[in-house]
Amino acid sequence: MKRDLATALPALLPRAVAWAEVQSQQALRYGTRLNSQGSALASRVGVQRPEHIRVAIVAALPFPEDPELRAAALETGLLGPGMVGLTLGYAVFVCQGHEADSRLLSHEFRHVYQYEAAGSIQQFLPVYLSQMVEFGYEHAPLEVDARAHEILYA
Repeated sequence: MKRDLATALPALLPRAVAWAEVQSQQALRYGTRLNSQGSALASRVGVQRPEHIRVAIVAALPFPEDPELRAAALETGLLGPGMVGLTLGYAVFVCQGHEADSRLLSHEFRHVYQYEAAGSIQQFLPVYLSQMVEFGYEHAPLEVDARAHEILYA
């Protein structure tokens, strides 16, 4: 199936970027700003502009309605039943009950850093999704990097 997804990825990318940008804009409108502890955590993992981050506490992570995007997200492990965090630019989605998890937040904030380094959702997603297809979620270099920057607070 990886080969099929790799072939489909160029056609899926514009739709994935459009979906991610819409979700991000919504979360940036209703999400909350980081408090001083959240800003410090974001800075520790490399975020240059923590004041731009908005955290949206949600009952469930957003899922694409587009059947092909939904299938690709499930197939790569990007979105699925066990996921409790998702970052799209400066928008960080966190499932209810996990908002105080510093390990999760530092992981997601590292993705914010990665978006900053890439320059935009449009520039980040092709690299990220290509890694998902090539290496799988657990071994994708950007995920490995995010896990390496997880911080636990006692």
